[in-house]
Amino acid sequence: MAEVVIYTKDYCSFCMSAKHLLDSKQVPYREINVTGNRAAEEEMVRRSGRTTAPQIFIDGRGIGGSDELFDLNDTGELDLMLGHAPGESEKLMPKQSTAPEEVLILGSGAAGLTAAIYTARANLKPMIVEGRAAGGQLTMTTEVENFPGFPSGILGPELIGQMRQQAERFGARFVMGDATAANLQESPLTLTVDGEQVRTRALIVATGADARLLGLESERKFIGRGVSTCATCDGFFFRDKEILVVGGGDSAMEEATFLSKFASKVTVIHRRDKLRASKIMQDKAFKNPKIAFLWNSEVQEIRDGGKGKVESAILKNLKTGAQTEVATAGVFVAIGHIPNTKIFKGQLEMDENGYLITREGTATNRPGVFAAGDVADHVYRQAITAAGTGCMAALDAERFLEHTRA
Repeated sequence: MAEVVIYTKDYCSFCMSAKHLLDSKQVPYREINVTGNRAAEEEMVRRSGRTTAPQIFIDGRGIGGSDELFDLNDTGELDLMLGHAPGESEKLMPKQSTAPEEVLILGSGAAGLTAAIYTARANLKPMIVEGRAAGGQLTMTTEVENFPGFPSGILGPELIGQMRQQAERFGARFVMGDATAANLQESPLTLTVDGEQVRTRALIVATGADARLLGLESERKFIGRGVSTCATCDGFFFRDKEILVVGGGDSAMEEATFLSKFASKVTVIHRRDKLRASKIMQDKAFKNPKIAFLWNSEVQEIRDGGKGKVESAILKNLKTGAQTEVATAGVFVAIGHIPNTKIFKGQLEMDENGYLITREGTATNRPGVFAAGDVADHVYRQAITAAGTGCMAALDAERFLEHTRA
């Protein structure tokens, strides 16, 4: 049996996903939590060369983080590295049965989990496909201060954890995996999840949206080496360092405010001369002495000085065209999201940006398919509105099933 070591940190959705995958293969591993442990943190960075968790080692060989682990699993290489024969490991999805599922929910964020709670309470025995980033964007959020019922606020991962426990209490079933294909042309609907065919009478799409990147070649090169899209995941690696945050919306202000707890200085880079963020988020950022702003500017290139980690960024002033090189230890990108709807193209109606279009509640243009959360919402994008549409989708699915059985 291979020796597996995984460096993790608290409230890290990628760490949880990686551990879930290893657990599904019944692989014992040694977990080293680097949160609040400077020696363990330095050890992880020294061994992996990366400033992001998780970092995974198999028989002493660093394979990278969660994405690399899942990529190795997709190709079958992970089984070989773990000492399994190809295909020997337990499948993440149950084998297809003769009877279709009543409800299949794609996504385990606020929308998917709320839909799971409601459909489970309706005795529909929902199956929830978590996706690689289990828990959605809330697992990358620090303090949630505007979710009703928590007057003192609550950590995003903690809120997701409680919602999941509530859904499990009513009988919801959770499986790891990603949906890679869909056939929605006939009923039952058919989804391909990690190579297994799963049929369902009703489908709730709550796949959310992924962070949008700048599109720079140098940006992808330094992911995990100074470039990040998750302040809660990676912020503590930048103690007493100067860093940049790119963006002008609520997420950018939230990232900047959180990062100011660690960094010596946080500079917000924004393409315009005013922010798009809500007034309360702007006020927090403007009042923070550690946060500065560079207006009408964009990142042109990220540089490492040949050292393998971010050391500076080339910024362009969009009014004057002048370029300047700014020293920085990290670049946090917070410029919006891309809806996870790729597998539904040509089958579900979408807008020009890929967001699902709904009508009459949460119904899509395909009977039995409903959409909830950020996958269909590019306006509000709040945890509470995602949860609300998750409830709506569950009720819509329940009514659809009752009508089609009649």
